Amino acid sequence: MNHHDTPQDEPAEHLRFRAYLSALEHVTDADEAGLVSEVLNDPDQTMARSAVLRHLDRRATELHPGPAYEPWAASMAQATVRHAFLTRRLQEWSLFRAITLGQPWRPDTLLDSSDWLQLKAAASSNTEAVKTLAERGRTKRIRNTARTNPRRQGSH
Repeated sequence: MNHHDTPQDEPAEHLRFRAYLSALEHVTDADEAGLVSEVLNDPDQTMARSAVLRHLDRRATELHPGPAYEPWAASMAQATVRHAFLTRRLQEWSLFRAITLGQPWRPDTLLDSSDWLQLKAAASSNTEAVKTLAERGRTKRIRNTARTNPRRQGSH
């Protein structure tokens, strides 16, 4: 280990980022919204939002198929209300949830969504979403992902 690899030389925001990720990974449900708000009060807003984004994606991946998602998303929406990007990511997770669970959703909403969500939906099991994105996805990568999705060739 050379001198440049020592933790003492690491920028403070990197150390805080790792500490936040660890704390968020181990937080109890009851303390989660408070911790998210606390992280978002960090002076390094870019780093703080990045840590919270990773947390939201990790938790939403676990929770979106089940009933615990809705109260969790409402709680996180309150905790992130002053952060437009995080608010949008939560809205997109809710749209992805509707698409994957076969709940009502609007093609225009999907087509207006971020590349991140379009790519996730293009690889999903929702035939209508895959077909919509194969034809009208924003990027070539999204359209190709949808076109090569086995669901597109499958039955309706």
